Amino acid sequence: MFAEHRCSDFDMDKQKYLGDGVVTGRGMINGRPAFVFSQDFTVFGGSLSSAHAKKICKVMDQAMEAGVPVIGLNDSGGARIQEGVESLAGYADIFQRNVMASGVVPQISLIMGPCAGGAVYSPALTDFTFMVKDTSYLFITGPDVVKSVTNEDVTQEELGGAKTHNTVSGVAHGAFENDVDALLQLRDFYNYIPLSNRDAAPIRFADDPADRLCPGLSTVVPLESTAAYDIKDVIYGVVDEREFFEIMPNYAKNIIVGFGRMAGRSVGFVANQPKVAAGCLDINASVKAARFVRFCDAFNIPLVTFVDVPGFLPGTTQEYGGIIRHGAKLLYAFAEATVPKITVITRKAYGGAYDVMSSKHLRGDTNYAWPTAEVAVMGAQGAVKIIFRGKDVAAKEHEYMDKFANPFPAATRGFVDDIIDPEVTRRRICLDLQLLATKKQANPWKKHANMPL
Repeated sequence: MFAEHRCSDFDMDKQKYLGDGVVTGRGMINGRPAFVFSQDFTVFGGSLSSAHAKKICKVMDQAMEAGVPVIGLNDSGGARIQEGVESLAGYADIFQRNVMASGVVPQISLIMGPCAGGAVYSPALTDFTFMVKDTSYLFITGPDVVKSVTNEDVTQEELGGAKTHNTVSGVAHGAFENDVDALLQLRDFYNYIPLSNRDAAPIRFADDPADRLCPGLSTVVPLESTAAYDIKDVIYGVVDEREFFEIMPNYAKNIIVGFGRMAGRSVGFVANQPKVAAGCLDINASVKAARFVRFCDAFNIPLVTFVDVPGFLPGTTQEYGGIIRHGAKLLYAFAEATVPKITVITRKAYGGAYDVMSSKHLRGDTNYAWPTAEVAVMGAQGAVKIIFRGKDVAAKEHEYMDKFANPFPAATRGFVDDIIDPEVTRRRICLDLQLLATKKQANPWKKHANMPL
């Protein structure tokens, strides 16, 4: 706390403050340890000096040695220009530690003010980045530089505000109303994650019975196969006490990811959202879910997947944007994961998207289907046009639906372990999670994988 910068250029030797613009230390959050650094914008605009960087690096090193998460409260104008390359070296030291800590201890960034230039890359390397509405900004170059280079007129909020990064870019994982709300929500979020990759998913006492029936789930899926419904009703129905912490709620809304608890145990949920784009997988949804799945796998958090997916979103925009490569990221993430994986097909599971969404073929541990499930290469209407081209398509459509528009073909082949009544979904998942708590599975040795980035 007594650290000072050592720069003497530009009269900096006459401006010294204890701590040099960053407070670092450790403490307890809800009885669990955490390492924290918090930048102070009132000291040189929170800019990063060599001494500032060393303090952050020290707390990150200690966090890795102790096996405890790192939380960064970011509020920085970027590199301290007066120190020149020393400041840039400090950023590189922090980035290196971000990479080394990745998958070892959870890293959380809370953006509580403007962050520009090099200051944005450390949050980008962490597991979760949260922002505060109207007061926090993330951008490589500010509006003035953008104006001079591209002649675009843009405000700070439009360029890198909480709304931009939570709805358009996908850089941030959530936005909170104000600083106090952000800190309180962060404390709640902290309860869902383990301290390190050596710990199991957190378990706490739950009043909600593990064998509770969910009669409301029996009427969630509409009788009409093209009608939309809210998959969150299913998630809230099965989790403990209807508590669900959604990640990236305003980005790629056609897929839902977040944390809940089942019988007190932290669980990661991935679910297609039929209310948005019919639940189709697209580029943004694939990247969003893949990142979440890999975090859960790195930190021993079981995965529960609810599937209602008619396929990948068609169109030139998706194809030109690289849907093949980006869709493969989600496939890769599920296939690579060794944590307990439980999948429930609620309605449609069509084509390659069926394979991607934690299918039995990707080492799924338990795969269930509701009676309303349909596992097929494609929908009946499209299929019969191909199979019976030039014939009475309408009559053949009913034949195809009778044969494939149900979960039995997949169940008879062992691709679905059981067809269950929706109201017993919570009970079955809780039983499986208890059984799979001791699961041990390993991938072949490799220096590192080469996933389709």
